[in-house]
Amino acid sequence: MPLISPSNFRPSRWLGNAHAQTIWPALVRRPAPLPWTRERLELLDGDFLDLDWLRVGSNHLVIIAHGLEGGSRRHYTAGLAQLCRSAGWDTLSWNFRGCSGDPNRLPRAYHSGATEDLRAVVEAVESTRRYRELFLVGFSLGGNLILKYIGEVGSNPGLIRGAGAVSVPCDLRASAERMDQPDRQFYRLRFIRSMRARMDLKRLQFGDQIPSDHSNPCRTFREFDDIFTAPLHGFESALDYWSKCSAIRFLEDIRVPTLILNARDDPFLAPTCFPTPLAQAHPWVYLEAPEKGGHVGFVSRENGSRRYWAEARLVEFFQEHIAAER
Repeated sequence: MPLISPSNFRPSRWLGNAHAQTIWPALVRRPAPLPWTRERLELLDGDFLDLDWLRVGSNHLVIIAHGLEGGSRRHYTAGLAQLCRSAGWDTLSWNFRGCSGDPNRLPRAYHSGATEDLRAVVEAVESTRRYRELFLVGFSLGGNLILKYIGEVGSNPGLIRGAGAVSVPCDLRASAERMDQPDRQFYRLRFIRSMRARMDLKRLQFGDQIPSDHSNPCRTFREFDDIFTAPLHGFESALDYWSKCSAIRFLEDIRVPTLILNARDDPFLAPTCFPTPLAQAHPWVYLEAPEKGGHVGFVSRENGSRRYWAEARLVEFFQEHIAAER
């Protein structure tokens, strides 16, 4: 029964509430610069993905997917990459379409269920024949993407030997509705403002191929996904998009060791994002849900030093399963 309880996460004394855990790392954390190498992956549909590599010559590779309106070098992706480097593993942190600093070429964007792009990354890596084992990690939206993908591949995971998802809104409808509540306005409007700005830039590229909300500016996730996400990516509505792309529908089919790290006080997550009954019965899905940690926070303090527990926990989980296979 892979339900990990109780968790050993203990929040930093000065960051004891969910909002402090969520906001402080995003505003203050500055990981040391890393020697990334960027490569461009050309896609069959004419678009591209920009990939950032951190190589140490390992035959183990960790592939990292960032969160909503993030990028491959965000503080949490860089922090995990540094830990993987210290463990002797290569890292590939990839940018979703339009998130690398260069606009993508097609009148579409990224979304929570775009596993065709992750599949292209995995297949490109496997084709190099450089790696013996792959591990996938996703943060927030990227976590939903990772879980959906490994559920889709099921018992045919190729070189994938494990996965991890941090602060993952695996029930998209419930999480969107939670974020659309008045007490989440601070977070919601920050994301909506950024996403609308991205759509404005795409409208300069593609004109009327990109919908407009200028007559009635969207202020909720449902409005944004109804106006932009759904029509740009072939869904009937926000509800159709959320239903088809929520990772919770795909968890049952996962067949590699997979760790979900969701804090109980995460201000972005609804109760249905904690699949406790499934984890209790599923041999491959591990759920660890500390009482505190916020959203992509998990800041602790040990021996006088600040520590980002979720990233260290993922490395520990992968090391356990690498050792178990030997």
